[in-house]
Amino acid sequence: MGNIFSTKKKTRVTEQDKAVLQLKQQRDKLKQYQKKILTVIEKDKELARKLLKEDKRERAKLLLKKKRYQEQLVDKTDKQLDTVEQLVHDLEFAQVEMQVLNSLKIGNESLKEVNKLFSIEDIEKIMDETREGIEKQKEIDEILAGALTTEDEDAVDMEFEEILRQSLPDVPKISDVDTSEIELPSVPTEEPKPKKEKIGRDPEPLAA
Repeated sequence: MGNIFSTKKKTRVTEQDKAVLQLKQQRDKLKQYQKKILTVIEKDKELARKLLKEDKRERAKLLLKKKRYQEQLVDKTDKQLDTVEQLVHDLEFAQVEMQVLNSLKIGNESLKEVNKLFSIEDIEKIMDETREGIEKQKEIDEILAGALTTEDEDAVDMEFEEILRQSLPDVPKISDVDTSEIELPSVPTEEPKPKKEKIGRDPEPLAA
């Protein structure tokens, strides 16, 4: 029952995956080793300064020699880290290339299967049939256009106008409108009175 309802997919681990994992583990160990050496170098440097202050030159010089040797180890570790990083990059890129090549292979096989469905002859036949159908339709259109006389054209125009008229809304005629319910403005019977003009006062003379 458990196997039936299980949805986990098994991931296939390749030899390249194992190699990449081992290289990354080795890289991490080298980084830890390098960090440890750098810590020791700093301690030896401080101790050498202290010994010089105490005038213990021989011990201070011995520590400086040890420090120099450890710095060389750090340089070697850097080179090893660069080598490991390059190997990891090359392996991962090779895996990507393999995936791309596999995808291209599957795509080419699928394309071949599709091409098997239609041969060149089948495609040319379909194109010829399509071309013949278009040309035949053009001939029918030309025959229909040339077969109509002037009377036929007029009849078509009249039928078109009739259909157009029926599709438009009806406009009511004046005779059909009840004018008894329409109120018109009343006409005045008295004549309009003339307006009185206002007489203005003469302006007072200016003082001399």
